[in-house]
Amino acid sequence: MAARGAPQAVYVRIANALRGQIESGQLEPGQQLPTEHALGAEYEVARATVRQALTLLKNEGLIIPARPRGYFVRKIRRSIYRPQAEFRPRPHFAEMDQWMEEQAEDGREPSQTINVEIVNPPHEIANRLGLKPDEMTVVRRRIRYLDGEPFNANDSYFPLSLVSTSEIMVPHDIQRGANEVLAELGARQVRAIDEIEVRMPTPTEATQLDLGPGTPVAVIRSTGYTADDRPVRAVVTVLPGTKHVIVFERDRLDPDD
Repeated sequence: MAARGAPQAVYVRIANALRGQIESGQLEPGQQLPTEHALGAEYEVARATVRQALTLLKNEGLIIPARPRGYFVRKIRRSIYRPQAEFRPRPHFAEMDQWMEEQAEDGREPSQTINVEIVNPPHEIANRLGLKPDEMTVVRRRIRYLDGEPFNANDSYFPLSLVSTSEIMVPHDIQRGANEVLAELGARQVRAIDEIEVRMPTPTEATQLDLGPGTPVAVIRSTGYTADDRPVRAVVTVLPGTKHVIVFERDRLDPDD
């Protein structure tokens, strides 16, 4: 770490200048940056130094390379993710879940892949669901896309003993929602606890979501409970930080209640 007051490296000053132009709108989304040659001439540095600056901005998710043309300001259109939407009425179309319908209403083109597996759950999932060491789970794994680009990953775990005869076992979207299926099984989910962690992605997550170096993710771990506090669902959602805004709604409780 550089000492306070120490001069910044030239490539950092170049990156700061370009970042400022992007943040101020001087360089607009989709606009091409000056060439490496032009930046080298402007700052009187070698192209290797310019490349260091551009790599820094690329790792921050602000610019994207498009060889051989050069670098362009990334067009960032973030998706709104609302954990509380899980308890809202379901969409009208069988092929669309709540998140997908919201994105379609926003003018995006959503799609998803769904895979279902029977697995020995990770330790943290087994703990959240209160499972014994030999109990298995069913996991519904989704990768969700907007306009053909992977946007988030969503893994939903259920106790196998609870859902083994239900359509949760089938790899397609459930029109009425997994919560209604749980209700039909006598395990209606009435509340959930959400835990949010911000970290760097695992190699698998980076591959699944096509993440560039330096892109952080928000991980939402949600545990759903029945009215008698029985955990029946554990969900892990991975949201790339450059693609999402997480929105929570809160109601003020009457202090006399």
